[in-house]
Amino acid sequence: MTGQSGHQPEFDADGAAASAPEPDLKRGIEVIKSTAKKLTTQPGVYRMLDYSGNALYVGKAKALSKRVISYTRTNALSNRLMRMVSETVSMEIITTRTEVEALLLESNLIKTLKPRFNILLRDDKSFPYIMLTKDHDWPQLTKHRGPRKRKGEYFGPFASASAVNRTVTELTRAFMLRTCSDSIFSARSRPCLQHQIKRCSAPCVGKVTGRQYDEQVQMAARFLSGDSKKVQEEFARHMHEAAEQLEFEDAAVWRNRIRALTSIQAHQDINLPSELNADVIALKQDSGKTCVQVFFMRNGSNYGNKSYFPRHEIDDTPGHIMAAFIGQFYDDKPCPPEILVSTLPEQAELIAQALSSKADRKTQISIPSRGHRRKLMQMAERNAGEALSRELAQSSSQKKMLALVQELFDLDDLPKRIEVYDNSHIQGSHAVGGMIVAGEDGFTKAAYRKFNIIRDEHMPDFGGDDFAMMRQVLQRRFQRAMREDPERKSGVWPDLVLLDGGKGQLSAARQVMEDLGVLDVPMVAISKGPDRNAGREEFHQHGKDSFSLPLNTPVLHFLQRLRDEAHRFAIGAHRARRQKSATANPLDQIPGIGAKRKKALLSHFGSARSIARADIPDLMQVDGISKAVAETIYGWFHNAPNS
Repeated sequence: MTGQSGHQPEFDADGAAASAPEPDLKRGIEVIKSTAKKLTTQPGVYRMLDYSGNALYVGKAKALSKRVISYTRTNALSNRLMRMVSETVSMEIITTRTEVEALLLESNLIKTLKPRFNILLRDDKSFPYIMLTKDHDWPQLTKHRGPRKRKGEYFGPFASASAVNRTVTELTRAFMLRTCSDSIFSARSRPCLQHQIKRCSAPCVGKVTGRQYDEQVQMAARFLSGDSKKVQEEFARHMHEAAEQLEFEDAAVWRNRIRALTSIQAHQDINLPSELNADVIALKQDSGKTCVQVFFMRNGSNYGNKSYFPRHEIDDTPGHIMAAFIGQFYDDKPCPPEILVSTLPEQAELIAQALSSKADRKTQISIPSRGHRRKLMQMAERNAGEALSRELAQSSSQKKMLALVQELFDLDDLPKRIEVYDNSHIQGSHAVGGMIVAGEDGFTKAAYRKFNIIRDEHMPDFGGDDFAMMRQVLQRRFQRAMREDPERKSGVWPDLVLLDGGKGQLSAARQVMEDLGVLDVPMVAISKGPDRNAGREEFHQHGKDSFSLPLNTPVLHFLQRLRDEAHRFAIGAHRARRQKSATANPLDQIPGIGAKRKKALLSHFGSARSIARADIPDLMQVDGISKAVAETIYGWFHNAPNS
């Protein structure tokens, strides 16, 4: 791959970025023409950039020169594309060997850069799997999420963590495999509670032979791979044999294990042929919004479904949306051999080639027309329609609440992004500031931020000074916003800031904003009111009298929900920081002490407290600890700052 770029942002005499020019269609066309002259008919990916260097649009082309020059023909462009061209001040080009490579790169860049004029898949998290490990003599059954770095068999994906947890619990009842970590397994000297309640065969203490345990592992793998019917038949045979030999306790154990398998299958919702491995993707549109519903079918089992609401323009076609969705959805996920769709994506054959090259096997994309595949699609389409109806109803309700907030606080425009701030600490220790974000689509959890509040020269010892904490949080938040998005074009600037606190917090916040020169962001503080009773909150705005709202007012409940969410998030971040601090080792902070030296020190002295009491000659007795390192350790515990 090769790359090239065009115009770069200009800077003024002081080194600061010059102010962005107004959108200009003529200028944008000239930039595109200038770039197109340097291009060949190679395949590749192009990026249109605004004055700050942010990506406006990412596209791929079979022939770059032909595709890029097409943006200069204004009579063939939609209003959206004309806006994009008018904001374009530079372009970046990456050539690839094939169009398939260009398609894969385009999907990756769209997910990474999130350009404003592309269709964007939101809330795209990794899915959980069930894993049977293969790097231990006694394999572990566990839930897994993230990269597949550990050696093992992976079964999934599942649509939710709760579905995986439920399935793992039932699998332990059926196959009695261990779920404990390797470190806990190696430290056991007697069976744990899992063995007592008949969910583990206790291989840690030799209650089962290696051969017997391996047989159970293989049966679990067969069951998860789609051979569930034969596994149940084998369990039933063992139960009948035990009953015929009058071993009723053993028969009852096998009966309970059969019930566990039945319980897993009861959550699959639909009976399918065991060879079916497919994702079923249905698309529904209404009122300018789109819902994409994905069902995961593996080895004849339904592993759940998830709804997505991609961001797009009103004139984007279903085929275009489906193509963008599939490209971004499978960018970091393994795809099944078969993808069933309700709407064929644009360039479906090319997308199938790209997915096949990633998976090293053939992947098919098709619209099912009959049989069980068609029934699956009808179910997915029905679910997509119902999810879209719920989303539209929620969005309508959310917009009504935002309109009430606009009226309540006398805002110029509807607040599309509300940021709510709260701090959490215990007498100043482990202080954390939390920021949550809400808008037209409800809470935007991907935009939540936590701020580990630190003591600096301005706040050497603020103890429980909430005002100082609030000043630091807002200063860090808006200094970064001014640095990364001075023109406020990326949608990361709030239309309204809510503070959990009273007039003091509001005054501290206004001081920060005045120092930064940010005077046009409305700010409101919410205090608990008399006796800190819910429903008697007071609202404070600069230059206005404080006021309360009548009980059971819808907008009051909405603002309470925002405030409570910020409180929940801040407390959670504080507890996590406190827990991390409680389990931290003081040796981790000493410069030059890595894992090997730390292990040697602890093996020699037994504890960090003993290391802290040791003098330099004693420290030098440890392998790998030179005189210089010993002096560093001794100085850290006896002369270190803030000790």
